[in-house]
Amino acid sequence: MTFNAQMQKATLEQAAVDVHGLISKRTAELDGVSVTQVTFDVGAKWSNDLKDYAGTEDCELPHVALVTAGTLVVQMHDGALEEFSAGDVMLLPPGHDAWTVGDVACTFVEFSRGNDYYDGDPA
Repeated sequence: MTFNAQMQKATLEQAAVDVHGLISKRTAELDGVSVTQVTFDVGAKWSNDLKDYAGTEDCELPHVALVTAGTLVVQMHDGALEEFSAGDVMLLPPGHDAWTVGDVACTFVEFSRGNDYYDGDPA
């Protein structure tokens, strides 16, 4: 695998906001890596806010992310539950639902390698 040997910089605050119900995303693109800031507002739940858009029963995208604020509960298709709070790093396989708990929005920064993870459009 070959990487660009030059430094790269992108700013999440300048990225367009993609909103689906109570969930919003901003993505900054670097050479071969997408960095996405995701916010689950208070009361947000993937199956309520993104399920129709995704067209799948569960979220089928893997996630590698650092939680920067709030708390997110993730439930896998098999029923396994885990809570992720500010400062936690999470690795989520496909086949999950997620929602905020408490009265603070949950924000996390996700790192993906595009087609290394997805067979199609990762939207």
